[in-house]
Amino acid sequence: MKIASNKFQKSTVFVIFGWLLFFVLVPNLLVLAVSFLTRDGSNFYTMPFTFSNYGHLFESLYAQVMWNSLYMAGIATIICLIVGYPFAFAITKMPERWRPFLLFLVVLPFWTNSLIRIYGMKIFLGVRGILNQTLLSLGLIDHPIRILNTEAAVIIGLVYLLLPFMILPLYSAIDKLDGRLLEAAKDLGANAFQRFVKIILPLTMPGIVAGCLLVLLPAMGMFYVADLLGGAKVLLAGNVIKSEFLISRNWPFGAALSIGLTLLMALLIFVYWRTSKLLNKKMELE
Repeated sequence: MKIASNKFQKSTVFVIFGWLLFFVLVPNLLVLAVSFLTRDGSNFYTMPFTFSNYGHLFESLYAQVMWNSLYMAGIATIICLIVGYPFAFAITKMPERWRPFLLFLVVLPFWTNSLIRIYGMKIFLGVRGILNQTLLSLGLIDHPIRILNTEAAVIIGLVYLLLPFMILPLYSAIDKLDGRLLEAAKDLGANAFQRFVKIILPLTMPGIVAGCLLVLLPAMGMFYVADLLGGAKVLLAGNVIKSEFLISRNWPFGAALSIGLTLLMALLIFVYWRTSKLLNKKMELE
């Protein structure tokens, strides 16, 4: 029985390793290699090797696009945190039998394709959409509000899609809180705000950072959200990458953009790792 279990474990590890090798490592290595090649009109890329593709990343136009992507993704992340933290906290305070149902409602939107949900959001935010019709019928506005084709619409779409990715790690972190610490702080005279700042917030910081990364990183690459809700005026980094590959046919520069975005993500993950390490060390000292 133990031998069969060991064989199954080895087979599982082999399958996972093979999957990561052929569908993650190899494609990324190919993208990295193409990013150092030269654009060719007929074959997409050709020799010789060059570093000029990465030099273009620092041009004002593309630097502005990256900054706008980080700006909109950052705002969407902050909104998700503001909405998701109290929601996750409220779930942990619900009776045990209700928590699975509430978490099920959180992940329920994943059952529908995100592109379809964005089309629904486009109808909702349109000039003749549900939102404007409701506000007009209530007498809150005199004229329809134009939300589509703006940065606000893109941010709303990002929050709509990525909010569950913030709630789930926050719930996991808050659920692990030791209630005895809060009771001890309360007995020592700490008010609700002090308990939140001194105990709850530091102990749930890993969940906060994890949720922020899970929202911030994908938000920068969701080109279809900007296409459908932002129009041609609002671009994310993913829009530029898509255009370079499918429209401009400049595969080397598109690959360089992809690698640059990957390096930015790796930097943010490193910051998360360092933050978690420092927080754990601080907690051990205290």
